[in-house]
Amino acid sequence: MSVETTATDEGTVLAQLAGMLRELLEDYGLDDAEITMDTTFHDDLELESVDLVALSGQLREHYGDRVNFATFIAERDLDEIIALTVGELVRYTVASLRATA
Repeated sequence: MSVETTATDEGTVLAQLAGMLRELLEDYGLDDAEITMDTTFHDDLELESVDLVALSGQLREHYGDRVNFATFIAERDLDEIIALTVGELVRYTVASLRATA
């Protein structure tokens, strides 16, 4: 496990998250997709729920228990999950890392 303790700024977390997403997207041949704070998981990246489960595993592997993706998703209804942006997850991750620093 490579728990990152210094990545508490949005730019660093965005880069790390984009790397994780590119790994997932590689299976679909979309690993060169542009990933920004405004990128949506559903419409832009076309990720399915199984992909979000895989992303959750990657987040846990990288950050340990400091970032709880299941809690993050559980607080949203279906429409909010469909509209979820990378930026929302980045901001949640940064807040979680800062809260546990």
